Amino acid sequence: MTEDYREGGFGLYVHWPFCAAKCPYCDFNSHVAGKIDQARWQAAYLQEIARLGAELPGRILNSVYFGGGTPSLMDPALVSALLEAIRATWPVSNRFEVTLEANPTSAEAGRFRAYREAGVNRASVGLQALDDADLRRLGRLHDADEGLAALEMALVVFPRVSFDLIYARQDQTLAGWEAELRRALTLGAEHLSLYQLTIEPGTAFGARHARGTLAGLPDEDLAADMYFLTQEICESAGLPAYEISNHAGPGGESSHNLIYWRYGDYAGIGPGAHGRITLRGRRHATRTHLLPGSWLEAVERTGTGESARVALPASEQAGEYLMMGLRLREGISLARYERLAGFPLSSSKINELADLGLIETDAGTLRATRRGRALLNPVIRELLPGE
Repeated sequence: MTEDYREGGFGLYVHWPFCAAKCPYCDFNSHVAGKIDQARWQAAYLQEIARLGAELPGRILNSVYFGGGTPSLMDPALVSALLEAIRATWPVSNRFEVTLEANPTSAEAGRFRAYREAGVNRASVGLQALDDADLRRLGRLHDADEGLAALEMALVVFPRVSFDLIYARQDQTLAGWEAELRRALTLGAEHLSLYQLTIEPGTAFGARHARGTLAGLPDEDLAADMYFLTQEICESAGLPAYEISNHAGPGGESSHNLIYWRYGDYAGIGPGAHGRITLRGRRHATRTHLLPGSWLEAVERTGTGESARVALPASEQAGEYLMMGLRLREGISLARYERLAGFPLSSSKINELADLGLIETDAGTLRATRRGRALLNPVIRELLPGE
C-alpha cells in the first residue's frame, strides 16, 4: 500500500485561475481580472513547490500540467521560473511531459516559442468548435480562423499538441458534427479531447437552462448517437478513445491525465487545485483555497495554500480507483482493487454486468465495453459495494 501510487506515477498540477472572459458553460475555477501581479504569483507558486518538495522528496516526477483558467496568459518568464524550480526539486522521468493549456485569443508565436524554451513540450489548444456561430454561442472570444491559426502555430512550435472540441451543442445535427469531426482529424494533432456539452449548475448556461431559455439542446438519443459516431470515426482514423473523451494513437496519450485515471499521486497547487498524495503509507486528498485572493494571502501568511488535507480510508481509495480506471479503455487490475479495498469486487455483479455486455474481464483486468463506457455511472454504481 505504501508504494501503490507508483502504479500510476506522480505528477504536479499548477492552476492559473485567470481568464480574459468567463465562458457560459464553464464550471472550472476561473476568474476575470483586470490586473495581475505576476511577480507576486510567482513567489507564491515557488513557495508551494518548495513546501511540497520537502514533503515528497526524491520522487520521480512524470509530468507537469499548467491548467486553468487560461495559462497562456501567464508570463513566459513565470512559467520558466516555475519549471526551473520544479526540476531542481524533483528528479524528472526520461519522458517528462509538460503541458500548457492555451486559448487562441492569447496565442502568439513569440509567446509560444518562449513557453517552449521554458520547457513546455505539449500544448493543449482550446478550439471548442470550428463554427463561428457556435463559438459565439459558447462565449468564445476567438473565431474559427483564429483558432485554426493558433493550432497551426502550436503544431510548428511544440513537439506534441492536443486540442479540445465540444459536441452536442445547440442546434447541432449529427451530420454537422460528423463533418466537423472529420475536418478536425485532418488538422494534424496527435491527441483530441472531445467533450459532450454538459449543463452545469452555477454556470450561465445552467441559469438559462433552469429558466427554459437555452434552446436547441439535443435530446439524449441524439447525444448518444454523437458519442458512438465519435468513437467510430476516431477509431477508423487511428485515434481511438483511450479514455471516454480522449483520443490518441499509441504514444500520443496525455501522460499527466493518465496519472489521474491510473490512480497515481498528483500534487495540486494554485487556487482550487485538488491533489492525491501518499504520505507515510497513507493516501491523502488535498484541496486549496478557491478564491485567487484567498489562496495568495494564505500562502503568504501561513506558508501553505491548502485548505484541507484528509486521509482517505481504504474503501474510498478503492472506489476512486474503480471510478477513474474504468474511464480508460485498458480498465483496472482486479488484484490492485482488492489490495486497496481489502476484499474483491463481487463476482456475481461482474458476471451480471458482463452478461449485459457492459463490462468484460481478461487476465485479471476488468474493463468497460464501448457500450459500458457510455453508461459508466450506472455500471460503477452496480459494482461499488453498498451502492
